[in-house]
Amino acid sequence: MGSAVPTSERAYLYTKGQILDGDLAGGDLISEGMVSEALGMSRTPVREAFLRLEAEGLLRLYPKRGAVVVPVSDKEVEAVLETRELVESFAAEKVAGLGDAALARLVRALREQLEEQARLLEAGDGKGYIAADHAFHQLIVGAADNPIMLDLYVRMRDRQQRMGLRALANDDDRLRATNQEHIHLVELLEKGDVAEYRAALREHLGGTRAAVLQPHRHPQAQPQTGSIQDSTAVD
Repeated sequence: MGSAVPTSERAYLYTKGQILDGDLAGGDLISEGMVSEALGMSRTPVREAFLRLEAEGLLRLYPKRGAVVVPVSDKEVEAVLETRELVESFAAEKVAGLGDAALARLVRALREQLEEQARLLEAGDGKGYIAADHAFHQLIVGAADNPIMLDLYVRMRDRQQRMGLRALANDDDRLRATNQEHIHLVELLEKGDVAEYRAALREHLGGTRAAVLQPHRHPQAQPQTGSIQDSTAVD
């Protein structure tokens, strides 16, 4: 029988989940009191959770006032996409050099992911698709068999999730375009055409950059607010 989750961990996971799911948007003001009331706990573990989230760059704390969700900055978007291009291009090149068997295993796994993406796309599950998108690219990075590089990529997941939600809010067609681009990337990998893969990956990430950085076209399409965001009062 497993041990109970510490209250500070519960507060951390709850608040972080609200941020990553878009229920708490960049610029939203929250307080320890809101979270403690929502979870039925004292403010002390919530304070610990807020400190962790501040260290991760998700919250900015204001003593005795509350905390503000840190928006995804344009500089952060550029940094994440530049890192992704470097890591994913290198990973594809390395996998292509590991031999036909390794490449075939990766292509099979990617095609399974494409089927899952198609299902999520048909169901209109944007958040699920964003998670599947990350899993797709992580398969390529993981196949390069470089644990340090994979760890770096995994640690970018939170940033990529927030960027994905912003892209979805800005561009209704981005998910469908992404799916087609993924299909093309797999075809190039299967051929072992690393040069064309690099070019297609750059174009793919460029589409993400454009969707994330453009002004919101559909304000009404923003994610629905959660229980924390219902009030902007601070304690």
